[in-house]
Amino acid sequence: MLKKIFVGLAVTAGSAQAEAPKVVTDIAPVHSLVARVMQGVTEPSLIMPAGSSPHNYAMRPSEARALQQAEVVFWVGEDLTPWLERSVDTLASDAMSVELLHVEGGLLLPMRENAVFAQHEDHEEDGDHHAEGHDDHDDHDDHDDHDDHDDHDDAHTDQGNDKHHDEHGHAHDGNDPHVWLSPENAKLWLGVIAETLSEIDSNNAELYSVNAAAAVSELDDLVDRMRGDLAPYAETPFVVFHDAYQYFEASIGLQARGALQLSDASTPSAARLHDIQEEIAEQGIQCVFAEPQFNDAIVHSVAPDGVKIGLLDPLGVELGTGPSLYPNLLNAMAKSFEKCLK
Repeated sequence: MLKKIFVGLAVTAGSAQAEAPKVVTDIAPVHSLVARVMQGVTEPSLIMPAGSSPHNYAMRPSEARALQQAEVVFWVGEDLTPWLERSVDTLASDAMSVELLHVEGGLLLPMRENAVFAQHEDHEEDGDHHAEGHDDHDDHDDHDDHDDHDDHDDAHTDQGNDKHHDEHGHAHDGNDPHVWLSPENAKLWLGVIAETLSEIDSNNAELYSVNAAAAVSELDDLVDRMRGDLAPYAETPFVVFHDAYQYFEASIGLQARGALQLSDASTPSAARLHDIQEEIAEQGIQCVFAEPQFNDAIVHSVAPDGVKIGLLDPLGVELGTGPSLYPNLLNAMAKSFEKCLK
């Protein structure tokens, strides 16, 4: 769903050639997709630098200025960055705001709240998620009704109950916001990005369309290769640091058995870690994943001797920003899975 607001496009005096649009993105993977579509025109601005947590980032003055000057803002949505919603509304009120999580037809999955996930969770309905779009996911059968994210005042204060709100008050009992790790979502977004940019910059519409089509083709080839490489490990259980990867799992054909933390902004309870330790022992799990921007002490505390410690990076923290980051991110994740699971 695109929220379209009046956009003023600057034109150089005495010239019919419009300036390149000023575009802002939230996280590096989204920046990469937008940069790929805009190749040959200009580069978008990135609000959040590598290594920053999406949940509670505080913008620097230069980033606030970029947002204030933006004509288009591409961002995942308030489910991932609740602090950014108010900034977009106030600093970029004249810009076109595109919340990618809410793009019609995108895959949207519910949060997996428990430490240990249900064995062989069913992703066979993924096609229905794509066809029906965002509105049909609000009442998922596996979840009770929950309050909207705006009702933060009703958050539980018990830090041990990490399935409802993390220490920053961000709700984690609704939709999983890590939607960029679905290559199918990324391909859908590339088309939306190209269409949106073409509306305000018709001079480069053909280039946007060509770039988006080429990027989709590149992702198709990458996904085919990743599925082939990881097919032998479809039934191999593993544990992740925080539950960020189910979109990748659903697309490529993998199955995590649990997560040490519900999100990268929450602290796991002792009970949660105990459940993970039991699952590792009972299921003979031989691979537990850490993340590069976090201390791996928790990972080592639950992984007995002999269990491999892998590394997964959902944001591309150690990759250079730009058009190639997104495919490089997916490829690096696939290689990490293959190395740890074999």
